[in-house]
Amino acid sequence: MSRFVNLELGGSEDENELRSSGAALKDEAHYAAEARRAYENGNFEQALRYFSKVLEFNPTNVAAWAGQVRMLIELGEFREAKLWADKALERFPTEPELLAAKAVALGRAGDLDTALAFSDASIEERGDTSYVWLARGDVLLAREETRADYCFEKALMLSRGDWFVAWLAARIRIFYRQFALAMKLLQNALELNATHFLLWVEIGKCQEALGLLGPATRSFAQARELNPGDHEAIVACSRMSNTGSWKRFCSRIGNLFRK
Repeated sequence: MSRFVNLELGGSEDENELRSSGAALKDEAHYAAEARRAYENGNFEQALRYFSKVLEFNPTNVAAWAGQVRMLIELGEFREAKLWADKALERFPTEPELLAAKAVALGRAGDLDTALAFSDASIEERGDTSYVWLARGDVLLAREETRADYCFEKALMLSRGDWFVAWLAARIRIFYRQFALAMKLLQNALELNATHFLLWVEIGKCQEALGLLGPATRSFAQARELNPGDHEAIVACSRMSNTGSWKRFCSRIGNLFRK
């Protein structure tokens, strides 16, 4: 429950750090931009803290409320995500993206009927945004319904040319272990933003899961070239190197026995 408590406290640790260093406190727009940047780089914990800071400046910022729920979902904290969604919906009971985010939290936690009801409500409240449709697809995948495909297509259509939405759709597919479909979405995202290291990390994961070790190795190497300090890319490159060495060793042993 630690993250939930920290959200309610409003990140005083960051504020104290700024004061002690003599730096000027930033405003709502600054923290909203930082939250978005952290989200795009896959730093969900950091984005969660920034969304909390936004709400310190403006408790009526619905996007920040929804952002916190979405970050908790990304972190796998589905119970906390539901609690935080309920807290937000007390203030904004008909907000489509909050309803949609709660639907995802419920769906991933296994409460499939209630999840669908909240997803229905998000659309009924004129929720015609990419996230509402991504969330709907998420819920339908949890229910193992093929109608999910239409929802992802709708989300991509609403944000045509936006790599971020394609990446989010891919992450949902990855969560449900649909690696081939996720890889297609990531290829679309890379066509729009080939210099983002995280897309190469994600597509490398899909390739590795599908047994495409050569392409996965190249993808992870590309991610590391774009962001040499990224821990996940470094670990993945090391893992692929070890996997390659092990396969070569097994191949040599096999050849000896065949001889």
